[in-house]
Amino acid sequence: MSLSDFKPEHFLLRVDGPVAAITLNRPERKNPLTFDSYGELARLFRAATLDDAVTVFTISGAGGNFCSGGDVHEIIGPLLERDTRGLMQFTAMTGELVKAMRACPQPIIAAVDGVAAGAGAIIAMASDLRLATPRAKVAFLFNRVGLAGCDMGACAILPRIIGQGRASELLYLGRSMGGEEGHAWGFFNAVHAPEALEEAARKLAVEIAAGPAFGHAMTKRMLAMEWAMSVEQAIEAEAVAQALCMTTQDFRRAHDAFVAKRRPEFKGN
Repeated sequence: MSLSDFKPEHFLLRVDGPVAAITLNRPERKNPLTFDSYGELARLFRAATLDDAVTVFTISGAGGNFCSGGDVHEIIGPLLERDTRGLMQFTAMTGELVKAMRACPQPIIAAVDGVAAGAGAIIAMASDLRLATPRAKVAFLFNRVGLAGCDMGACAILPRIIGQGRASELLYLGRSMGGEEGHAWGFFNAVHAPEALEEAARKLAVEIAAGPAFGHAMTKRMLAMEWAMSVEQAIEAEAVAQALCMTTQDFRRAHDAFVAKRRPEFKGN
């Protein structure tokens, strides 16, 4: 399936060559998620595994905010009426979004301005790279609503990004982490002025897209797989992965370009 044919109803999607830009587009409510948008985002990232033309995603929010989490009126209220089976169906669905993001071969760049709370913080966390503005406010605020911090993979992924102690602080307190603090802690890769954020994300996506798509997909896969490996197992797995990359035409193109003293043009095969 080509992502150019994917017509979302609950967010904006713009495909420009190898870059697909997702915009959460409910600015009047700080771009909260609904049951439908959760499912549609997961389907998009699952469909991405079958699209060789798109090699990078960006995801951002409209109106100066990233995402305020699950919609209080359309999600939180109705959840109070569900039984245990219904609640398990919901939490499985939310987790499916993170699993789909981590399983798609394309790197995902989150551009975070303003509020990124609850599920919004999770979407940023589950992305591969994160850019922010100084006014970004990332909050894993599940404990603020009487829940645990272990939501949608937070206890597994967040400590690997910022460390166990810092992750524990955010998950126990539910406080906001600002853009500069998040950059100092390693959560954000860079901080940009609000008016420069979109262009910075686009430029980073274009730069990544100019690289070897198969190689990038392998890097993403191995970064995920090696969490649960010993160093010895990781070295063996990377030997196999790199040997596979050496069978690609992009590897040959890089060699030919080096010999000819020019920049390689990768084509993803």
